[in-house]
Amino acid sequence: MGRIGFESTRRRWQIAAAATLLAWVTAATATPAALPAAGEFRNFESGPVRPLAVSPDGSRLFVTNTPENRLYVYDLTTLAPTLVTTVPVGLEPVAVAARSNDEVWVVNHLSDSVSVVDLAASPPRVAHTLLVGDEPRDIVFAGVGRDRAFITAARRGQNVPFAANSLVAGTPRCDVWVFDANAPGDSLSSEPLTVLHLFGDTPRPLAVSVDGRTVYAGVFNSGNRTTTLDADVQRGGLKKPGPQADAVGNAQPSTGLIVRYVNGHWVDNGDPDTGTAPRRWDSRVRFSLPDYDVFAIDAAASMPALKRSYSGVGTTLFNMAVNPASGALYVTNTEARNHVRFEGAGKRSTTLRGHFVESRITVITPSGAVLPRHLNKHITSYDAALGTASERARSLATPLDLAFRSDGSRVYVAAFGSQRVGWFTPAELQANSFTPNAARQIPLSAGGPAGLALDEPRNRLYVLTRFDNGLSVIDLNSHSESAHLTMFNPEPAVVRNGRPFLYDARLTSSRGDSSCAGCHVFGDLDQLAWDLGNPDERQVKNPNRYNAAVPAALKKPRFHPMKGPMTTQSFRGMKGNGPMHWRGDRTGASAAAGETLEQQAFQDFNVAFTGLLGRSARLSSAQMAAFTNFALTLSYPPNPHRRLDNSLSTAEQAGRAFYFGPVSDNIAKCNGCHVLNEAAGRFGTNGTMSIEGPDIAEDFKIPQLRNAYQKVGMFGSTGNAADGGAARGAQIRGFGYLHDGSKDTIDTFLHLSVFNFPNAATRTNVARFVLAFPSDLAPITGQQITVNANNVGSAAVGERLALLRTRALVTAPRAECELVAAGVIDGARFSSLLNRAGTFTRANPAATELSLAELLDAAGRAGNALTFTCVPPGAGRRIGLDRNLDGVSDTEL
Repeated sequence: MGRIGFESTRRRWQIAAAATLLAWVTAATATPAALPAAGEFRNFESGPVRPLAVSPDGSRLFVTNTPENRLYVYDLTTLAPTLVTTVPVGLEPVAVAARSNDEVWVVNHLSDSVSVVDLAASPPRVAHTLLVGDEPRDIVFAGVGRDRAFITAARRGQNVPFAANSLVAGTPRCDVWVFDANAPGDSLSSEPLTVLHLFGDTPRPLAVSVDGRTVYAGVFNSGNRTTTLDADVQRGGLKKPGPQADAVGNAQPSTGLIVRYVNGHWVDNGDPDTGTAPRRWDSRVRFSLPDYDVFAIDAAASMPALKRSYSGVGTTLFNMAVNPASGALYVTNTEARNHVRFEGAGKRSTTLRGHFVESRITVITPSGAVLPRHLNKHITSYDAALGTASERARSLATPLDLAFRSDGSRVYVAAFGSQRVGWFTPAELQANSFTPNAARQIPLSAGGPAGLALDEPRNRLYVLTRFDNGLSVIDLNSHSESAHLTMFNPEPAVVRNGRPFLYDARLTSSRGDSSCAGCHVFGDLDQLAWDLGNPDERQVKNPNRYNAAVPAALKKPRFHPMKGPMTTQSFRGMKGNGPMHWRGDRTGASAAAGETLEQQAFQDFNVAFTGLLGRSARLSSAQMAAFTNFALTLSYPPNPHRRLDNSLSTAEQAGRAFYFGPVSDNIAKCNGCHVLNEAAGRFGTNGTMSIEGPDIAEDFKIPQLRNAYQKVGMFGSTGNAADGGAARGAQIRGFGYLHDGSKDTIDTFLHLSVFNFPNAATRTNVARFVLAFPSDLAPITGQQITVNANNVGSAAVGERLALLRTRALVTAPRAECELVAAGVIDGARFSSLLNRAGTFTRANPAATELSLAELLDAAGRAGNALTFTCVPPGAGRRIGLDRNLDGVSDTEL
C-alpha cells in the first residue's frame, strides 16, 4: 500500500466511531485508479467584502484569492509586496481578518465556513474549520480584549443549529455568529457563543467601534421601503398615473404599480410631466417596512446582544468603517430609484435613463443621525440625454471598501465601477461640503478595486483589483500607483474579458456613475422590482414557443412596451434556458448560425446601454459578445435548504410527489411547465411561454425555480382591501413572488385562480419542495471539515467524512462533487483527490494512492491537519492536483 512518508501510527478514533470508519477503509489498488475528468470553471461571481488585511505588526499582507480558493501571504518589508506563501482554504473566500501576527481567519462564501489559519506552523495550515450559516460574508474581532469573532451569514443552510423558518412570518433572516476566538472549537457544529438573529435579510458588512465594545452589522439587500401593488386585474385594474397608452395609442395592460413609504403614507410617483401629484395607496398595503439597514451590537456584554438599529442608510449596503477620530460609522451603498417609472427618452413620461441608482456614503453619527451623501452630486441635472466628459471624469461608481487614516483625517474609498480610489476628508462627507474632484481620485492600472488596506508606516495603500485578480500598491506621498502584481487566476479568458462590461461605469454609461451591476448586484439580484417599460415605443411581435399544453387561442401574439413592474432577475443560470426577461421579450429570434438562442437573447439587451444606462451608443458587437459569453458562465450555488445527502423531508417529498403528479393548474401538472430534469440541466423551466390565467394580463416565460428561497421575507398582501386579510405588521422586504413580486409567499401564489389544490396541506408541501428545489450543484458542494488530533476520534466527524466521501462517488443522475483532502502532514504540504476507486490520489508525480484510513492516521498526529472539501464536479483536478491543468501534477499546492 502507498504511504504518505511517515510511520504508521495507532488510530486515534474512539470506539463510538470505529464501525463507521472501518466501513470507509478501502485498500489502495495495485494500478492507478481513474480520476474524475477536469471540467469547465464554475463562475459564482462572489462579491469581495474584506479581501485584504495587514498583520498587527505591519510585516504581512493577507489577501483572499477568491477564484483560486486560497489565502495569499505577502511580505511587506521588501520594496514591493513579495509573495511568501499561499494556503488552501474553502471555496470562494471573500473576507479575511488577522487576529494576530500568527493567526488569520478567512470567510469562505460558498463553503459556508470559516478557515482558521495557523501561520506560526511551518508550513502554515488551516488548523480549524468553523461551520456557519449560508453564504457568510464578513468577519471582525471585537469585545474588550478583541477576543470574540463576529461573522455575518444568512439564516439558512445545512450547518445551522436552528430552523430557517422560511414559511413563518416575522422571522429574522440576518444572522451574526459569535465565537470565542480563544476556543472556537473543533466539533462538527463548531461552538459559537451565540448566534444573533437580526430583523433583516442577507447580511454583508461588519465594523467595530474604536474601543471594540460595539459591532455594527449591515444588511446587504436592505431595501428602500418600496413594494408592488397587486394588479387587481379582475376588478378592472389599478388607476395608475399616466401615460395610459403606448406611442400609437394601444392601452397599457393591467399591471401592478410600485409604491414607496414616504412621510407615513404609501404613495406612487405621480406624473411629474403632467403635474399629477402622487396618490396615496395606504389601504392596499397591509404591512410595514421598518427598513432596518444597520444594527449595533453590544460586543462587550457577557453575551453579545442587539443595542439598536438604523434605517434610511441605503438600498444595497457594501461595506462599513468607523472613523477612529469621531466614532462615526461610514457606510458605502447604492440607493435605488425604482419608484420612478420607465426607461428610454422620456418624451411623454418620467424616465430612469442615466439615473436609476446613486452611489453614496452614508454617515451615522454617534448621536444616531443618518446622513446619506451622494458621491456624484456634481451631476446637477439628469435631464440631458447624455452626460459630459467632465461629469464622467469626476464620478465614482459602486463604492465598496473604505479605509481611514488612524487620525481620522482622511478616508479612502474603492470605487469598484470606476478603476479609481477616491479620497475625502471625513468632516466634508459628514457636512456634505465636499466637491467631487478628479484630483482626489487615484487612477489604477486595472479595474474592479474591491478591497483596501492602509499601511501608514510606509505611507502605502494596497488595493485588490478584481478584474485582473491583482494587487495595486498606491504611494500616498504622490497619490499614484507605484506597483501592480497579479495572483494566479484559474478563470478562463471568457470570464476575465467579459467581467468589466457588468461593472465598469466609465465604459458603460455616459456619466460614469452607473452600470448593469446597479441592479444585477454581483451578477445576481437587488431584491427589488422596477417598471422599465417605455411608453414612447409600440408593440412588437412575440415569436416565442409556448408550452404544448397552452391552447393556441389563448396565446398573446404581441408584447406591449408598457409591461409594468418586474423584479430583477439573476444573471445566473441563463445558459440553455431560452428567451430572457420575465416575458421572454429578449427573444433571441435573430440568432445567427453557430450562435445559441441564449447568446442572441442576451445580446438583445444591448438597447439597455442607451435606454437605461444613458450611454451615447450601444456596445460594439465584439464588446456585447464578450459580455454575453461572460454572463452565460454565471452559476447558481447549491440550495441551502436541501439536505446534504440530497434527500427530502417527508413534507418536501410529498410536495415533490404532487409536483410530478396530477394536473394542478387546469392545463398541466407542475412539472408540465416548470420542468425539473437535473440530468438535462432543467431546473424549473424548459424555456417556453405560458398563459397566466385571468389574474394576470400578460403572458410570461415559465421561470426557473432555483432561487425561490432567496425571495423569502414578505408576508402580507398588497391587494384590494376587499380581499380581506389582517395587517401583518413589520416585514423584512417589500417584494415576494410572481413576476412583479406582489405575491408574498409561494402559498399565496398557489392560491391564484388557475391552480387546483386539494387542500392547504398540499399547497404547503409544494411550497416546501420549491424552497428545497434542486440547483446547478448538489447541496454537498463546498462543504468542508478539518480533521486534526483533537477531533479525529469524534463520531460526528466520522459521519461527516463518510457523507462527503459517499456523495463524491455519486455519478447518477449527475455527479454531485469531487472530494479534495489538503493540509499539512509531518511538516510538509499535502493535497489529494478522491478517485473513482474510492482511494485518494496524491498530488505528486508518483500519483501515490492512499486509503481514507491512512489519511486519518496522518491527520491524527500532533501538529498535523487535513481539510476535506467537496468541490464542484470537474474542479477536483485543478483544486487538488494540478492548479493550472497543464497535465503535470503539482508537487506543492
